[in-house]
Amino acid sequence: MARHAGSPSEEPDPAASDAGAVRLTARVFGVVQGVGFRYWTMGKADELGLSGEVRNLDDGSVALVAEGPQWKVHELREWLNSDRTPGRVERVEDSISEADGTFRGFNAR
Repeated sequence: MARHAGSPSEEPDPAASDAGAVRLTARVFGVVQGVGFRYWTMGKADELGLSGEVRNLDDGSVALVAEGPQWKVHELREWLNSDRTPGRVERVEDSISEADGTFRGFNAR
């Protein structure tokens, strides 16, 4: 099971409006390259209607930035920390900040 290294946050309110978008910036460690992790992450983000990108880093980890409504970003965060991801996630380091609208759609690089 994945271990979350970010700071705890409040539970989202799924009934809340889409106003107040947030940005999740995460780095995922473990066996996450060469196992389809980026493409599964892109699919999950698309399913949630999030924008952003996911990419492999030279050290074997994966970097992720996703923006959207808080409750949808929280759902992606929960998925990253679950046993439903491909490969073997050992640790997720993440932070939540205000979205800046940089991205259109979600891409894997």
